[in-house]
Amino acid sequence: MDLATFLIQCLNAVQYGLLLFLVASGLTLIFGIMGVINLAHGSFYMIGAYMAYALAPLVERWLGGGFFVTLLVGIPLAVLLGYVLEWVFFSYLYERDHLQQVLMTYGLILVFEELRSILLGDDVHGVAPPALLAGSVPLGDLMTYPVYRLFISAVCIAVAAGMYFVIARTRLGMRVRAGASNREMVQALGLNIRLLYRIVFAVGVALAALAGMIAAPVSSVYPGMGGQVLIICFVVVVIGGIGSVRGALLAALLVGFVDTFGKVFFPEAAGVLVYVLMAAILLWKPEGLFKAA
Repeated sequence: MDLATFLIQCLNAVQYGLLLFLVASGLTLIFGIMGVINLAHGSFYMIGAYMAYALAPLVERWLGGGFFVTLLVGIPLAVLLGYVLEWVFFSYLYERDHLQQVLMTYGLILVFEELRSILLGDDVHGVAPPALLAGSVPLGDLMTYPVYRLFISAVCIAVAAGMYFVIARTRLGMRVRAGASNREMVQALGLNIRLLYRIVFAVGVALAALAGMIAAPVSSVYPGMGGQVLIICFVVVVIGGIGSVRGALLAALLVGFVDTFGKVFFPEAAGVLVYVLMAAILLWKPEGLFKAA
């Protein structure tokens, strides 16, 4: 493997890992802070991808914008969806056992998939990247790398930095951390823990939907795409430590490198290498790389 090919694979690994982090960060917030096993989280990724496809002609017609305007329209819609779902469904799950959480969130998967089939069909759809990011940058004399993939990495890094600032440096983040460690004490201090959970859930849904929207031009839009990303995101959450955002970031990058270079060097075993990584880390640190923070 020459240097240019190695650099391309490293960029692919970082981009894939950061995209996984964008989805898994929302899952680790919901799972680690609210204590809800949300199997429907992958569906929010799918919804984001289908929004990028379905909203694009509407945005072009009514707002005269392109892909970036579609993102600006889709993110508030995802926040609203998360807020309503938490209010109508998830707010009743906090005191229930995990089996009931699994059954209800699995039921939501079936509902979302059926609605997707009815409204948008079962075909595979493509989403064009914005013309501004349609080019490539040269790597060496013969190879190039798509600018849009660099844009995905930049967006994910910006979101990760924003999440760190909010959680570690703001009053809202302080309340989120307190609610994660001792929700009864937070309620006793007079804070509205239900509203806090509603905000956390809405943000988690928006993060997954944003990941789906920016990934759509790269991965296409197709039925069942949420189920594939859900499994690997649970692996990221478990490796990083349940409830730890920084753990999710490090775990997502580890998974990105193991998966990408596993497919290059060990294509026959690439499908299990990520799970071998998870098993090895859990044998070393059963609670994951980091505690909730």
